[in-house]
Amino acid sequence: MAEEKKGNFLTFFMDYGWYKKYLLPGFIAQSVLIAGGYGTGRELVEYFVQYGPTGGLWGMGLTTVLWIALFALSFEFARAFKAYDYRSFFQKLIGPAWVVYEIAFIVLLFLIMGVVGAASGSVLKDTLGVPKLVGSGLFLVCVAYLTYSGSKAIEVALSWWSYLLYAVYIVFLYIGLTQFGDAISANFAAHIVKPGWQMGGFKYAFYNIAVTTTVLFSLNYLETRREAIISGISAAIICIAPAFFFYVVTAGFYPDVLSMEIPANAIIGKMGSKLLLAVWLIVLFGTMIETGVGFFHSINERISSALVAKGRPGLSNTARGAVGALLALVGLGISNFGLIGLIARGYGTISWVFFILQGVALFTIGLYKLSKLDKAA
Repeated sequence: MAEEKKGNFLTFFMDYGWYKKYLLPGFIAQSVLIAGGYGTGRELVEYFVQYGPTGGLWGMGLTTVLWIALFALSFEFARAFKAYDYRSFFQKLIGPAWVVYEIAFIVLLFLIMGVVGAASGSVLKDTLGVPKLVGSGLFLVCVAYLTYSGSKAIEVALSWWSYLLYAVYIVFLYIGLTQFGDAISANFAAHIVKPGWQMGGFKYAFYNIAVTTTVLFSLNYLETRREAIISGISAAIICIAPAFFFYVVTAGFYPDVLSMEIPANAIIGKMGSKLLLAVWLIVLFGTMIETGVGFFHSINERISSALVAKGRPGLSNTARGAVGALLALVGLGISNFGLIGLIARGYGTISWVFFILQGVALFTIGLYKLSKLDKAA
């Protein structure tokens, strides 16, 4: 009886239809995005801050607008065609050319997992002083367990970790404004806008847009076009909000922040809060696990849907866990053998593939197929 009450408590918010439709996809997307998107802060410096505090803010605004459009249209396309894994989604969108997307997605996955695998060991070493092997091992076990547990467990885990992450970012913003408010105000008042902010916002939007693929499994709750559009808008805002919180504080350290290798650690260090730094790193470690789980679950859903389409049973939980563990091991292997740089050299090309297949294709072929579906209804 106690276990039943506990289960009800943990899934309390998850039982509301509005939560599953309007917030759950956004929290999952944000959980997968952050480790490779802005967890260290370096990504925000590269794509926004370098164009000046105000210029970067404009670039972030452009990213937000692009994400709103892309998330909303992606969610509606998935709902309309009942495509809840990337194989089904891109088969419906671009036919046989979906294989091109899969290749780009897998290369991106190994690139990100190589980076995350390398960082997962060092984060706990820096925080708790444990050997890197222990951190990497814990990363592997957690990823395998969550992928084994299936969609429901992943929905709950990624949602609840997002609440903690938001709390940490809000505390970070509050302390930053309290301690460095004058510098932040002065830098924004200077109205520094450097050329290239448009391209920075554009690149960042498509650098991360593959995250929509990792939330497709959670979109089966959407029933109408209105719900899909609202859910997409909500997801874009949920994803960008923590980045905005961090950016505001970072602007107070311009231009010194441009040379900081890991801005998050450096800025929290200047705040003088060892507790916040420890909590930040632990939360960051959790987001690395979430990123791995999100990408690996997408692979599992793709494999399972292919098996079902052939009249065979979908992937068992054991098989899902094995796939997650295997992919995590490959990511750790890449981080150790220096293949990250080799893959990264082609990353610019991969970003353009995502732009063409998820941006251009959705707003041309996708809109056409949706209108055709409407006429047939």
